[in-house]
Amino acid sequence: MNATDRTPADLLRSALAADPSRPLVTFYDDATGERVELSVATLANWVAKTANLLQGDLSVEPGDRVALLLPAHWQTAVWLLACSSVGVLADMGGDPAAADLVVTGPDTLEEARACRGERVALSLRPLGVRFPEPPSGFADYAVEVPGQGDRFAPFAPVDPGGPALAFAGAGELTAAQVVERARADAATREYTPVSRVLSGLPFDSWDGLSAGLFAPLAAGGSVVLCRHLDRLAPEALEQRRESERVTATAG
Repeated sequence: MNATDRTPADLLRSALAADPSRPLVTFYDDATGERVELSVATLANWVAKTANLLQGDLSVEPGDRVALLLPAHWQTAVWLLACSSVGVLADMGGDPAAADLVVTGPDTLEEARACRGERVALSLRPLGVRFPEPPSGFADYAVEVPGQGDRFAPFAPVDPGGPALAFAGAGELTAAQVVERARADAATREYTPVSRVLSGLPFDSWDGLSAGLFAPLAAGGSVVLCRHLDRLAPEALEQRRESERVTATAG
């Protein structure tokens, strides 16, 4: 990737410029049988729409805190990169009461109600479809995001030195620190543009966030992101490694 990339959103832009058609995130949910493959271009489109939703309809500004009560999921990757695009702090598993906005899955709706700002809910159902019944007090992401613009431009340049990511027990990282750590992990693990990393780690720690998104992105590689991987039989996991041409495994 470009040496000048200073934010996770920069890394995505470089990946888009290099090869928009290659797979970037392949997601499995072994509780539902779901498999979704997103190219760089497709993921970037979701990120742009979500960033426009954040900046426009939700009126989020650089420096605001967004609590993400979400599992390791392809839509979580979208939200992390959309937050980076706008310049807001993505707080993984953060306290909704201390956040300007909360984004939640279906299992943490009650916890998310502590947020006094805007609330967005994701069904996390296959193909990102909407809730059968919209949860009271929440905007349904699947309803709100399709009409957003396919291109995004921040109202103000994103500061690489601004807070970008928080997760339990680690304080806050700036956007530049996220990129630096991701590059260091990619180098240590010898990831390259042909690396295909399978990760079953949750997104509640740096190890999970790095293996499941940031390090493969920094290396120009791709990720096979697996939720509920413990439900997969060993022989099925080995078959997945072969069929997805996995070169490295984390968790």
